Amino acid sequence: MLALLYDVHGNRAALETVIADARAQGADHWVLGGDYTLFGPQPEETLALLRTLAPAMWIRGNGERWTAQPGAVPDNPILPDAIAACREALGAETVRELGELPEQGLHEQTRYVHGSPVSDVRSFFPQPADDEQELLEDVTEPRLVFGHTHLPFRRISAIGGIELVNPGSVGMPFDGDHRAAYALIHPDRRVEHRRLPYDHAAAAAAMRERWPGAPWAESVARRIEQATMDVA
Repeated sequence: MLALLYDVHGNRAALETVIADARAQGADHWVLGGDYTLFGPQPEETLALLRTLAPAMWIRGNGERWTAQPGAVPDNPILPDAIAACREALGAETVRELGELPEQGLHEQTRYVHGSPVSDVRSFFPQPADDEQELLEDVTEPRLVFGHTHLPFRRISAIGGIELVNPGSVGMPFDGDHRAAYALIHPDRRVEHRRLPYDHAAAAAAMRERWPGAPWAESVARRIEQATMDVA
């Protein structure tokens, strides 16, 4: 059975919970869909745990790209300091290694990406958007798996009948549900979304403890607490 783990964001507690559940369900293969460490309270420990998963397909997310190329990030007040903290925590060699991961992967008639086949920061939503045809233009596989938006869902696109699957975010859900999210692909190709409670309040506290007074860390802590990107 295949487990889909996306958008962990340095949240080791959530990752530990998801891995334990996936193994209990019979998962023995893994797809790791990017954004492994950036913005989280335990980037080093999270990466070390991910490296114990095998066999695994690793995909580069925008988090890995930004961390490896900090001069190319969009204009955002929290990004520069968050990236600097992640680079310091991981070290130059690990940052380079993650930045060189492939952007896409193929397995059993399924394409795996982080955001979409054309971009690691443009993605799909539960409801179709105007750019969906452009994002799917070169997709020939019947199923596309992606993350980035931290919103778990599955639907069939009107563009070619392609099945769109977002497993949701392990470490930082944005759908108002604090529980860690991931998905399983069963041997019959059935997709199962799963949610697991974990101590999200402790994860938010760990952000504030490790980077006290840092505005970017406070913003991330609130996102973990509120399970939304738009924090008050």
